[in-house]
Amino acid sequence: PLFRETQIEMSTLYRGMSKKDKPRGRPQGLTQQKKQEIREAFELFDTDGSGTIDAKELNVAMRALGFEMSEDEITRMIAEVDKDGSGSIDFDEFSHMMTAKFGERDIKEELMKAFHIIDQDKNGKISAADIQRIAKELGESFSDREIQEMIEEADRD
Repeated sequence: PLFRETQIEMSTLYRGMSKKDKPRGRPQGLTQQKKQEIREAFELFDTDGSGTIDAKELNVAMRALGFEMSEDEITRMIAEVDKDGSGSIDFDEFSHMMTAKFGERDIKEELMKAFHIIDQDKNGKISAADIQRIAKELGESFSDREIQEMIEEADRD
């Protein structure tokens, strides 16, 4: 593929968004930095870019964060925070769930765990092959072009 050399580096996950891209408002008790870390985790686990996390994506996210959960537990977890009854979790619902699940646990540490699980060759970068593997685990299929666009969006240097 033409994008083999382009990869997402870990530092990219922690760069701040521009002011216009930053989400407005704050979940109770979270600093702006914590909220940003939750936003980055949400975007990482929203693999299809739908703006929501469904049960399959949440299962992979929880596994990446070190939580082995059954399908029933995932379904209950979604039901607890799914205020609009859509069967998936939007950012506000995810933020509420993460705040409750982790309290003040360091979200950056959780992102690092997830990053290291996704980065199978342990080179400090998430490659197109890593994205393709995660997508396959989720039952998703992306073209090389779609993966390239994901990388270009996330790779800020």
